[in-house]
Amino acid sequence: MDITILYYLVPSLIMFCCGVYGFITRRNMIAMLISLELMLNAVDINFVVFNRFLYPENMEGMFFTLFAIAIAAAETALAIAIIINVFRSAKNISVSDLSKMKH
Repeated sequence: MDITILYYLVPSLIMFCCGVYGFITRRNMIAMLISLELMLNAVDINFVVFNRFLYPENMEGMFFTLFAIAIAAAETALAIAIIINVFRSAKNISVSDLSKMKH
């Protein structure tokens, strides 16, 4: 049985769509961050799959994915620090309550 590119792209598409749905529907900043990470992981899977199937002798997709994972880890650490500071001042991490902090 030959494994085609579709076996990798369909789960990646499902992951990305779940991430978009979670990001749009959730109002909790932690849940939105998790949804964003889900979308980034789906994109990383696509980088590796397209590199593997289009240029199997090169490693650019793998290296770019490792770089993207490192950037995502830094972004997550920064986002969690922001969420902690928002919680300290507002005692809530709901996105709808953040507009009240402007006043």
